[in-house]
Formats: sequence, structure tokens, C-alpha cells
Amino acid sequence: MDEANSEEDFTLSMSPPNLMDSAQVMPNPDAHASLPAKFSAFAGDIKIAHTVFALPFALLSTFLASRDVEPNGWPRAGKLLLILVCMVTARTVAMAVNRLLDARLDALNPRTARRAIPSGMLSRGFYVVIVAASVGLFIIATAGFHVFYRNIWPLIFSVPVLTYLAAYPLLKRFTRLCHYYLGGALALVPVCAWVAIRGDIAWPPIWMFAAVLCWTTGFDIIYACQDYHSDLACGVFSVPAKLGIGPALWVSRATHGVCAAMLIALGFSTPHLHSLYFVGVGIAIALLIIEQSLVRADDLSKAGLAFFTINGVISLLLGTLGIIDVLLH
Repeated sequence: MDEANSEEDFTLSMSPPNLMDSAQVMPNPDAHASLPAKFSAFAGDIKIAHTVFALPFALLSTFLASRDVEPNGWPRAGKLLLILVCMVTARTVAMAVNRLLDARLDALNPRTARRAIPSGMLSRGFYVVIVAASVGLFIIATAGFHVFYRNIWPLIFSVPVLTYLAAYPLLKRFTRLCHYYLGGALALVPVCAWVAIRGDIAWPPIWMFAAVLCWTTGFDIIYACQDYHSDLACGVFSVPAKLGIGPALWVSRATHGVCAAMLIALGFSTPHLHSLYFVGVGIAIALLIIEQSLVRADDLSKAGLAFFTINGVISLLLGTLGIIDVLLH
């Protein structure tokens, strides 16, 4: 239901979980572990590498927003740094709260029982401290836009944005729309970057929001298929648990179809995006088709490849070619 661990975990979750055995996982935090070792374990647990999904879209939105408002069309270094700090700290808050709220469910799922809290690798208190520090740094960074660039909107929206991001784990307790909520969380990244640069809203970030929402939702539904049996046993709400794996994959395909349409709409609505961006869109659509072809109701063995590798390439490709197009035009 949230960001994937690794492809090797898939085989554990395709048979109904032994909830009694899984529930026996008792946290026993290693108080003697060094602080660097704890931070390393934390970084691995929240999947820092998965920042690649949102970062290129944040940068593309930043460069688009800067094109007509900055003297040379490039974002100021200070603004770019503040956006990166906001993005990293916001994602850290979202993932750490996810691990805190889902610790009990993670312990019941063989695929996730090895995460840091249910396995006893790290304590809840360590996560709480990280969340508090990240919230503070995020708010300070948003205040930086007001102090240095007279743009108060990032600070105004700081707490509502963090609240939205942190609430995702609660959605899976009562609605199968949780996949779309998660998509919206990732899709806020380009919108927030645009507002941080310009202090307003326009069609490009709206189209980007819709595209990223549908893109993320589509691959999250694929990912959730791995937890089909566990979700049924634990009462977790998900599209696969409601419809079955086969129909859920068709929902994912339809959602990715909408994503393709939104990416095209973004290109046509933005004068600074030209041929390079559309080349990227064409390749991205082809990769989405490949991603969907890799997973079937009776074979999810390539779900890890579909989730991380292909989607990482899509994000980097669109972000890189889009930024180059913006700088050239």
C-alpha cells in the first residue's frame, strides 16, 4: 500500500499470512547501536532512494515557474535549496509517520514484518524525534521564502500540507480511495514548488498534479496487489482487496491512461515545453505499457521491477528532458 521494499519480499505475501506467527514479532530496540547506524537503518526503512519518484517533477515545476519571473530564467539558488529542504523533510515526515501508524499492521504482514519498528531494529521514540525535527526544519524552510523572498504562501500552507501527507496511513483503514490519496500526496510536490517560486497558481502545475496523481495511483495499485491476502486478513482497505487482483490491475491501467492524457495536456498548455518534452512523454507512455505488461493476476513476480525501476526511469526522463526544453526555450 505504500512505497515498496524489494522484489524479494513478494513471495512472502502471496500466500495467506500466519497472523499468529507474525504477531509474535516484538520490538526490542538496540539501545547500544551507534547513532550513524540508527540513521542508516532509518534511511533504509523510509526508502530514501524512492525520492527519485518526486524529485524530477519538483525540479521541472521549479524551472517552469522560474522561466518568466527570474532575471535569467533560472531559479535562484536560495529558492532551489529551500525547495529541496522542504521536499526531503516533508517526505521524511510522511514516511516516518507511516511507519509509526502502521507498525502493528506491518508486524502482521510477512512482507513488512522486517521493517525497523516491528522487527525491533529502531524504537518508536527514535521515529518521533525524527518526525519532530523534520517538522521543525520544514516550517523553518517555508518561512525562508517569506523572510528572503517575500512569499508567505509556503509558510501558510506548511502545516496543512504536512497534515495531509501524514494522514495517508489512516485512509487505508476506511476507504479504498487511499491509493488516490497517496497519489495526491506525491502530486502536491510540483504544485508546492510552483507556489514557492511564484506565489500563485496556473495551469501547468494543475496538469502536472493530475498527471503525477494518476501515475502514482496506478503503480501503487500494482504494488498493493502483493498484499492482497494480508489486506483481506487484516481488514486493510485497498482496490485489490475489494475487487480482486485482476480487476484491480485494470483499474491501474485505466488510471495510467488518464496519466498519459494529462502529460500530453501539460505539454500543450505550457509554451516552454516542446519536442524534447514530448519525446519524453512518448517514451514514458511506452514504459507505462511495459510496466502494465509485466504484471498479471497470476504472476506478480515482476512487481518490484515495475514499481521501482520503470517508474524511476519515467520520472528522471520526463524531468530531465522537460528541464532541458524549458532552458532552451
